[in-house]
Amino acid sequence: MHWSDEGIVLGARSHGESSVILELMTREHGRHAGLVHGGRSRRMAPVLQAGNTVAATWRARLDEHIGHYSVEPETLRSARLLGSPMALYGVGTLALHLRLLPERDPHPGLYAAALFLLDHLDEASLAPALFIRFELMLLAELGYGLDLATCAATGQADDLAYVSPKSGRAVSRAAGAPYRDRLLPLPGFLRGEAELPHPDEAEIAAGFRLTAFFLDAHVWSPQGRTAPDERARFVAQASLATQNKPGSGMVASDLRTDSVRDRA
Repeated sequence: MHWSDEGIVLGARSHGESSVILELMTREHGRHAGLVHGGRSRRMAPVLQAGNTVAATWRARLDEHIGHYSVEPETLRSARLLGSPMALYGVGTLALHLRLLPERDPHPGLYAAALFLLDHLDEASLAPALFIRFELMLLAELGYGLDLATCAATGQADDLAYVSPKSGRAVSRAAGAPYRDRLLPLPGFLRGEAELPHPDEAEIAAGFRLTAFFLDAHVWSPQGRTAPDERARFVAQASLATQNKPGSGMVASDLRTDSVRDRA
């Protein structure tokens, strides 16, 4: 059994004196582990850092075996990301999110979005909103996607302002007004409004609360877990970065899910 693929390094743990068990999120083979001989060497250790992209070939006698990886570097971004606390916690949170997916189950769209996110994870003007988009995509890949295109009550696509915590569907401002205390705010940059300016601190905070609510309802709580500490630290750093970022001309349309996929 063997295949070759591109993969994002999620982590590596020591095995024996010089080897590691490497965990990758690959484009075509999903989250997949394998043994790397000499993975702790001076040459290989910098390559096998979380957030890097590698070209990997996996071999095993049987498909159910852990197998062996041979790895070559492609994009070594970990050293750059280590210089940003926001990016550092973002890499850890991204890896934890991808570990929610079934092992060896391919998710090429989510993989492409993860690559795009990693390339911009140290950019204060982009990373927070992109991460929220990524969490929405993750929910969809897990089978709990939100419907933010039209109002659940009226079917209209205009003036969407809330999200129903029960159905995960958008609600217009007028339809939701009597129940607004029981609804979740829908940040403007998730409404697809082409002329909306770059999301501010309040909208980023609302976006993270929105995704956290549904991740907790559908993923963390059913598994008897709580939100990862790494995510809380990333959200805190993202909030600081949003407060201090310079002005940006980016608009909501630049942050749409299909735009992220195309760029990746």
